[in-house]
Parts: sequence; structure tokens; C-alpha cells
Amino acid sequence: MGEATRNGQAVRRVVIAGGGTAGWVAAAALVRHLGSLIDITLIESDAIGTVGVGESTIPTSRAFHKFLGIDEQSFMRANGASFKLGISFENWGQIGERYFHSFGTTGQPTGLADFHHYWLEATAQGFGGPVGDYCVEYLAAQQGRFATELNGTPLSYAYHLDATAYARALRQLSEKAGVRRVEGKIAAIEQDPDTGFLTALGLSSGERIEGDLFIDCTGFHGLLIEETLKTGYEDWSAWLPTNSAWVVQTESTGPALPYTRAIAHEAGWRWRIPLQHRVGNGLVYCNGFLSDEEARAKLVDSIDGAPVTEPRLIRYVSGRRKKSWNKNCIALGLSSGFVEPLESTSIHLIKIGITRLIHAFPFDGVTPALTERYNGVARAEMEHIRDFIILHYHLTQRTDSPFWRRMRAMEIPQSLAQRMALFEQNAIAYQDSDDLFRVDSWVQVLMGQGMRPRAHNPLARLAPPDQLKRALGDLRGNVARCVAALPPHAAFLDRYCANEAA
Repeated sequence: MGEATRNGQAVRRVVIAGGGTAGWVAAAALVRHLGSLIDITLIESDAIGTVGVGESTIPTSRAFHKFLGIDEQSFMRANGASFKLGISFENWGQIGERYFHSFGTTGQPTGLADFHHYWLEATAQGFGGPVGDYCVEYLAAQQGRFATELNGTPLSYAYHLDATAYARALRQLSEKAGVRRVEGKIAAIEQDPDTGFLTALGLSSGERIEGDLFIDCTGFHGLLIEETLKTGYEDWSAWLPTNSAWVVQTESTGPALPYTRAIAHEAGWRWRIPLQHRVGNGLVYCNGFLSDEEARAKLVDSIDGAPVTEPRLIRYVSGRRKKSWNKNCIALGLSSGFVEPLESTSIHLIKIGITRLIHAFPFDGVTPALTERYNGVARAEMEHIRDFIILHYHLTQRTDSPFWRRMRAMEIPQSLAQRMALFEQNAIAYQDSDDLFRVDSWVQVLMGQGMRPRAHNPLARLAPPDQLKRALGDLRGNVARCVAALPPHAAFLDRYCANEAA
């Protein structure tokens, strides 16, 4: 059968190359759901550092934690995590402007047209107010309020977390459940001479770790998926040219706000991620437009609290492996690609990747049907995320620097151009089955960065103006009352999951 099944080789031994968030997320999920059927070994070296800056997540992490049986309060208390209701985008459309991408649902669906069509009709008639007034998560973020649920209904939220502490907690969980950790550096990779499938990893200590399936969590260089299997990399830097980031952690100077800040500058943007006990800061840039020295100084000048770490430089190239699953190797995390950190999708892609593998685990051998399906879904999801990120850069009115003029003028993927045309012409936004971002997300970013549709669904005009005005007024009032009943975010953290270090 050759490459199809590696001569019928059943998969019982899984070897994870690399630790960090990707490796220990994979180990925790596999041992939780397949631990009675497979043996799991994770190889990592304490001498090899991890990127460790994936500190902002999206709401899918909550479902994944339930998938692993993680108690939210215990996890947050130990991690010093805080809650996240969305991202504040500052200076992206024009300098001085701000909009908010929230995780919540805006308005109420009618079954005939999405809510934003009714809001556009109300705006055309001179009423309606700010669109964020119709979203609990949006308004709560602006007021710094939070609770996990409201009248028994969960809010849509994510976490700000300490990535290093997160990986450490997942390691403890995994080892307790039966994952074997081996300390050491990978020095040799053995392959079947006929099929090219991986058979074993040799460590610098001389130990050999044999396996049937290998998960590459070795970071950007992709020790297995790329350096060994020569999978190839699809470079997206023509659309996403940022390639560097300085990162530093600082002391908190005030209560943690329930959102991430993404603040654009002349050659990229910087983040501010508030945890209970500290703040994560980073400055993303393209080093063709801003030198490393200038970028470092810009980050240091922008921070509020005293640094608790030295600034650290990270290099990357936005793009993806041409295959996430090649032969008997699956790449997760940075080994599989990177779509820059703007919308906090990196940890999500690790979690959805391992979940997808569990659902299609090759117990009886790796087959083309499995790998093609896995790769097709992974490619589609990553391309949709890519388009959403490009949108932020391309749909701008900024002309103050060569970087932003380039982003405005560049040719974008046809898939994104079609989405933008649909919204600009008819206010149509959509979410495909393999789309991560919902209709609300597309609408908030498109309008937040200045796009106003020329037309909207005429069904929104069927309601008499006084009826539409009354309905929207009732909805706004209800959202305002709900948000007013929420406690301040800091007070909720103190009561729900206070961290001792904080």
C-alpha cells in the first residue's frame, strides 16, 4: 500500500516533538480522549525556549476547556488570567479613530435579514444610535464591566492568559493522565526508506523514541514537517508584510480591562494584554519600514508600568505549510504556519487542529482520504482567517506613512475582494461552514474601518418607521439595563478567581 497505510501500520504510538502551548495542548487533548487506546510521548528540552507570547485567546478556548474537563475558576486563579470581550482597534481607519470588535451578537436575528440591515435602515431614517448599543459584550467592554453570565445566559468571552504558565498547567494535567515526557534535544530523524514515513526520533543523549504518528510542535522552523519532509511553505507576506515583533511584560498600573488593545503605528501595530498580575506588551512591525532599534524604542516608550522582563525580538513570516498533515506527521502551532497575531487566532488553530485529528484519528493507518480531508479543511480555515486579517490592513484611510500607503494600494486575494464588494454594494456579510469569524465580526470590522454600504436589504423597510424605532429603542434599553447590572471587571475577578500574585 506504500504511502497510503505504511504497509497497514496501525497507529498506537504517538510522539509529540516539542512542548510549549502547542505540544501540551496536543498531549492534554489526546490523553483525555484517546489515552486508553494510544501511548503518548512528548519530547522537549528545557534548554530550548518557546515563543510564549500567545496570551490573548478567542471564545473557542472555553469550549476546548470543557473538552478537556478544565475547571474555569481554578485555571484562571492559577494562571492569573483575566477575561476578554473583544479587541479595541485604535488608529486603524484613520489616526485618532477607534472601533471595537466584540465577541457578542449584535441585535436580534429576525429570520429575514441580519440585524445590521435594520440598523442601516434606522440610520438612514435618522435614528438607531451607535451599533454597539445593541450588543451586551460591546457595551460591557466600553464600561469595563463583566460577568460570565447574565440572567442565566453565558456571555461570549475569552481569556487573557500567561502562555508559559498555561503550558506548564497542561503539562501537569497531561503527565498525571499518563503522557510520558522525555527531556532532550532531537538530534536525528529516522524515516522508512520505502515510504518516507517517520519511524523514530533520536535524541542527543542517544535515546531513540519510536512512533507510528508524529506531531510537530517545534516552532517556526518545523523540524519534522519542513526540515525533514520538505513540505513547503506558502508565503503570505505580500499581503501581510509584518515580520517582526518586540515583546515585553510590565507591571500593572491599574485594574485589568476586559479587552485587548491593538494600536496601529506607522509600520504596524502594538498590543496591550492585561492579566491580573501583569500586562503583556508587544510591537508588531515590518522591518522593511521600521528598523529593529526604532521598533524597540517605540515599544519601550509606549509602555505604562515598569518592565518585568527584557524586551525580546521575534521574527516570523506569515503563511502556511502546503500540507498540515504530510505522511505520518501533523504540524500544529507555529510549525503549521502563522497568520500574524492581530486577531488572537494562534492558540485556536492549535486547538482546532488537535480536535480535528481526534475526530479523524488514523487508528488503522494513515490514508490519503484522511490526510486530504484534514489538509483541505485546515487550508480553508486558515485562508479565511488570512483574509480577515488582511481586511484590517487594506481597508484603511491612512496615508501618513509608506507602510499604510502600500497596504491601501496592494492587490488583495480574490476571496477577500468578493466579500468586500458584497458588503459595499449590498451590505451582505456571511459565515461559511469553515469560517471562524461570524457575520457580526465581519460587519464590525468592515464598518469600523469606514466602509458604508451603498444599499441594504429592502426587507428592512417593511416595518413602519415608528415600529422599527420602538423595537430598536426597546432593544437598546434592554442591553443598557443588562450591562448596568454587571459588576466591574476587576471586582468580578477578585470574587471569582483572584490570583495570589496579583
